[in-house]
Amino acid sequence: MSRPIVIVESPYAGNIEHNVAYARAALSDCLRRGEAPYASHLLYTQPGVLRDEVPEERNHGIEAGFEFRRVSQATVVYTDLGYSEGMKLGIRHAEALGHPIEYRSLPGWAPQA
Repeated sequence: MSRPIVIVESPYAGNIEHNVAYARAALSDCLRRGEAPYASHLLYTQPGVLRDEVPEERNHGIEAGFEFRRVSQATVVYTDLGYSEGMKLGIRHAEALGHPIEYRSLPGWAPQA
């Protein structure tokens, strides 16, 4: 059985602990839907990979993550916590490629300060 590969867009910056927990819930949601999700913002921001607070490294991570969109079937945007600048870049990139975008929400999630 082939699973559709989806690029997950959700916030990272700001309340990182809350946003990472949300992104993990988004990955779980994708898996329950039978998808194979990819979230570069969770992978590349791990210690020892790239530092999100260093603009050059952040941009490198964003661009590297964009490459996976070319082999994916859709971009899924999780909206409960709002739209970060990185998410907006991802959405614009998907739109420029004519890549399908689906907007989703998860029950029980809200932004935190």
